[in-house]
Amino acid sequence: MSTQPPLSFNPRDVAAIPSLRVESAVAGACLTAQAIRERFASHVAWTPDVVQEPVWPDISRMRPAAVLVGLVEREQVYLVLTRRAAHLKQHAAQVAFAGGKIDATDGSAEDAALREAQEEIGVPAHAVQVLGRLSEYSTGTGFHIVPVVGFISSDVVYQPDPSEVEQVFEVPLAFITDPTNHRYHMVVRDGVERCWWSMPYTDAQGYEHYIWGATAGMLRNLYQYLLAPVR
Repeated sequence: MSTQPPLSFNPRDVAAIPSLRVESAVAGACLTAQAIRERFASHVAWTPDVVQEPVWPDISRMRPAAVLVGLVEREQVYLVLTRRAAHLKQHAAQVAFAGGKIDATDGSAEDAALREAQEEIGVPAHAVQVLGRLSEYSTGTGFHIVPVVGFISSDVVYQPDPSEVEQVFEVPLAFITDPTNHRYHMVVRDGVERCWWSMPYTDAQGYEHYIWGATAGMLRNLYQYLLAPVR
């Protein structure tokens, strides 16, 4: 199995490229739990921002995977993210969704996302209302990911597995869907141009969660999905 080669740069040190796009934040009325459920039950005409990253040279095949883009309704809607354990071989200490490889025993990508969410952060499958999927996303490290969107019951107590997850945290969906919080970066390493989005989020304790790479790419797609018109 291929493993992620060590980054030859620190993504935090790569300056953002000023954007020439004129983008709007998703309206608050579109960010309620009811509005999000109605959107996923309707037809949305939208185009994802990112679907494919440049693949690392030693990757010979793409492995199917699924993640849970978990939402939770409190006084507003929040997005559930994790910080991966620092000892992991791939994407150590990075911000990620709960998720992983689709196993042969999984009946669908939804089953895989729910199984991984239970294993990684203690969210039982019966506590998730699955809404639908975002566009599939291929990473440079060899994973073809199906992002499964669903609401997690607000009374769930997260129980992160320390072998995989260091922390579970929540980010207001309004922060994720405001493009003034999005940064675009580009660097050339080993003859390959690598571009990514970042969404640095500082929590109430003053800790900055550096959301970037595939996670930020899929969140850009979620932003575009929630911004697009409903037919």
